[in-house]
Amino acid sequence: MEDVPLKRICGLLILLTIFMPVNAQAAEKIPILVYHSITEYKGHGDQELYVAPDVFEKQVLYLREHGFTPLTFEDWGKLDKVEKPIFLTFDDGYKNNLQAFAVFQKLQTNDFLPKGTFFVISDFIGRKNRLSENDLKRLASSNLISVQSHTATHPDLTKTENLEDELKGSKETIEQITSKPVVALSYPFGSFNERVIRETRKVYEFGLTTTPEYYMLGGKKEENAELPRLYVTGSMSMDEFADLVEGKKKEGTEIFPAPSKSYR
Repeated sequence: MEDVPLKRICGLLILLTIFMPVNAQAAEKIPILVYHSITEYKGHGDQELYVAPDVFEKQVLYLREHGFTPLTFEDWGKLDKVEKPIFLTFDDGYKNNLQAFAVFQKLQTNDFLPKGTFFVISDFIGRKNRLSENDLKRLASSNLISVQSHTATHPDLTKTENLEDELKGSKETIEQITSKPVVALSYPFGSFNERVIRETRKVYEFGLTTTPEYYMLGGKKEENAELPRLYVTGSMSMDEFADLVEGKKKEGTEIFPAPSKSYR
């Protein structure tokens, strides 16, 4: 058998590297972050779920200064078309999330459009400390906030018999308020099983978990009902935040304190 010259082998390897699809060379890590309250902690609930507004502003400023592109789930088709895509999500629809909106308004520029997704519990809209219908209308029309579903009453869906009201009912209520499509669901407590995923796919394009991993660009469409998210905690330093968004968090590990499940 004739020996293949080393130069020819090297040349072939270089050509393969050049023409190999980007996703085949190295799958890009997409951070999908999850927040809850954007306010100072005052002694109630899990302290890790509270990110102070000034800290949140520094985090968004880091994203702006380091070339990130915040997206919402309506922008999913842009994942491979923008620089450093990232998702900022907020669960439960707390009134204090308006402070996140204020930060977005403050830091937006011609080159940086900070966006976030607010997952609201439809039956809790207008309650004390929750976003009102007027809030949601204003947010949805801002081009900065996408209002999506966190179910109707925030149950553990794996233990809920009537999923239609929780899934379809919540979607319809929010769409009626915002006049915008509701395409994504955040699972309460991060709980889901095959039945929940099957029913979710009938109503939504995306299902968000609290599995602490990055989304890998190029994933299969069926994985969109099990999207992972990374917690931004109240005790997180800016160095830790930078590591998190830059993809330096180790897969399958929770290097930052995880909030107690009862509050997720």
